[in-house]
Amino acid sequence: METKTDLEMKLEDLLKNVEGVGNVKVMLMTESGQGLYGSGGNEVTGVLIVAEGADNSVTVRKIQEAVMALFQIDAHKIRIMKMK
Repeated sequence: METKTDLEMKLEDLLKNVEGVGNVKVMLMTESGQGLYGSGGNEVTGVLIVAEGADNSVTVRKIQEAVMALFQIDAHKIRIMKMK
């Protein structure tokens, strides 16, 4: 099983490689607020992403679609904000 921090770091590394995304910070919310993810672990219930390039709607959509596919969560549980 992976920890929440492990998943956040993996998602950050993945998103940095998406065209239009620069630096990125990720926070995952799980059922208990923390813990392990995987079989028997907590599922992701929300995602906050702060990213360079989030002022571009195409980039935001790419990020959103990636997160929806990876964690099988709805779009309304994902917030993507522009990094200052």
